[in-house]
Amino acid sequence: MTGRRRTRSTFLPAFTRPAKRAAARAAAALVAGASLTAGCGIVPGTTGGSGDGPITVMTWAPSGTDATNKPGMTALAQAYARWVNSHGGINGRDLKVLVCNEHNDSVAAAKCARRAVEEKVVAVVGSYSQYADSFFPPLEGAGIPYIGGYGISTEEFTSPLSYPVNGGQPTLLAGLGRKLAGTCGPVTLVRPDSITGDQLAPLLDSGLKAGGHKAAGDQLAAEDATEYSTQSRDALEQATKDPDKNKKGCVVPALGDRTNTFMDSFRRARKDYPSVRAATVLGSVDQTTVNTAGGTSGPYEGAYIAGWYPVASDPRWDPMKKAIRERAFLDNRIDPADAGVQTTWIAYTVFREIVQKLGDGEISSTSVRHALDGGIQVGTGGLTPPLRWQFAAPLASVGFPRLVNADVLIQVVHGGRLVAADKDFVDVTQTLKKAEVN
Repeated sequence: MTGRRRTRSTFLPAFTRPAKRAAARAAAALVAGASLTAGCGIVPGTTGGSGDGPITVMTWAPSGTDATNKPGMTALAQAYARWVNSHGGINGRDLKVLVCNEHNDSVAAAKCARRAVEEKVVAVVGSYSQYADSFFPPLEGAGIPYIGGYGISTEEFTSPLSYPVNGGQPTLLAGLGRKLAGTCGPVTLVRPDSITGDQLAPLLDSGLKAGGHKAAGDQLAAEDATEYSTQSRDALEQATKDPDKNKKGCVVPALGDRTNTFMDSFRRARKDYPSVRAATVLGSVDQTTVNTAGGTSGPYEGAYIAGWYPVASDPRWDPMKKAIRERAFLDNRIDPADAGVQTTWIAYTVFREIVQKLGDGEISSTSVRHALDGGIQVGTGGLTPPLRWQFAAPLASVGFPRLVNADVLIQVVHGGRLVAADKDFVDVTQTLKKAEVN
């Protein structure tokens, strides 16, 4: 196939310009939300078990595919159910978790959603799928909320049925740009030569410009490349132009699952450019990746990594780790440092708190959705800021009516370990408002 590919927007909710179009999307979400509340054209909701019966939810994620795999998310969901049930359940009722493998496939994703409807689940919790256009219609038809998706599609930040717990790729790139503005000389972005890739540079540049830095150099790469020797050398050369003697040049690969392939080429080429460091975003790199790449002697040493949550060693993760020790039974699919596992834990924390606040009342998709839409604030033990979903969210004007958590925490690889580079989260709401994406 030749020419530019028009790929789906994964990891990247799309900005819309001009402002009138963004406002129209926000207004549409308001109307849709009002329709849901009124029950117009929507099945009233499913009970997921009534009375003293179990509360049924579903978690889905891809596993055993040639692309992205997140088996730890469904494994953590099942372990969470065993853990919470061993401590009395939720309001005295057991939690029943159904899992589904969406196979990184639109048809399979739709089947998972239809199964959720057939099983009358109360919510879909802590899941991963890029095929929102396949799974949201069945959920919306049944009024089933989608709590804590991974933030990899436009619809997760626009659908009135979506309750994301992180800010997806836009927040990561904007936050990374703000950090690099104060620590890097020339910055070069390496990104896919695609419609999706076109959105990445303005997001990174929004953070760089907020920190008083000039825009990043832009290096394109084929999405299906099997090696990046030319791109890595070109990026390194660009990152050494107009050098700042006090700051290293920085290369930012934003290639999704192929970031590690790029870094292998980068490692070989960098020996001729010792004054350049790497920087990237969570989802492309985690502790396992750093270890596999050689730890302290690998290409990630000294690299900045933008993430949504505290580092895995932070004590705020201790409750999750305790639950894993107690109920995961040495399941090696569950890595506490994996962002997917962490997202699932946070999503279930949100769901549990919502149900607890409903008390002895009816537990259904409708009651859970109404509680979420009613402006109820949910805490996550400090893993995110307090979460409250409103249709007039701060970023609704730029096409993100459901994005309520724009906090980013910057990590750095030091001594082969991912550690916090900054003590506090950075809120990039205002930075994203100024991003110039067409």
